[in-house]
Amino acid sequence: MDARASRGHAPGTAVRDLGRADYEPVWRAMQEFTRTRGEATPDELWFVEHPPVFTLGLAAKPEHVLDAGPIPVVRIDRGGQVTWHGPGQLVAYVLLDLKRAGFGVKELVRRLEESVIALLAGYGIRGERQAGMPGVYVAGAKIAAVGLRVSRGCSYHGIALNVDADLAAFSRINPCGYPGLAATRLADLGVRDTIAAVQQRWRAELLALLGAP
Repeated sequence: MDARASRGHAPGTAVRDLGRADYEPVWRAMQEFTRTRGEATPDELWFVEHPPVFTLGLAAKPEHVLDAGPIPVVRIDRGGQVTWHGPGQLVAYVLLDLKRAGFGVKELVRRLEESVIALLAGYGIRGERQAGMPGVYVAGAKIAAVGLRVSRGCSYHGIALNVDADLAAFSRINPCGYPGLAATRLADLGVRDTIAAVQQRWRAELLALLGAP
């Protein structure tokens, strides 16, 4: 993959901007990175937009894809249900050695959610969690979805944030397994920043939260 790497503020974390890239090659690259990394391998944070795709996590039921239409469906190895990725949605993949970080997957989920809540607060928007429904919500509508896998004590996959995506594709699925779950995006909440500008702000929040506890 063509990626630009730079050192982040969290010690040992490299940040990669993958631009727009097909889902499956990025997924396979995450698997390979995690499979081959060693105890001294620096953690990485990848930002990417994908062409339209539905992904089904390990708990996903096929019936939660109501009508895929022309959008490809890929069954993958993260936790969770079905979601959509596409242009205008910014995905942050977190390749983190949890043993070295000193916290577990539940705390990682909390920190990923907190990064979006902090980002939203910077725009004057109140983001919230919902009990038993991972992700971040604004007035009950989902703006960010979390899905992770841990292998050999290291995480991959991550969190997806709707910036200015066309949300119509969410009507083709039961998002995260919940029929009728509403989705929202930064553009509908008055944010006019570009994907690149949002990425810069979100990057800072993520790196601050992914450091040592």
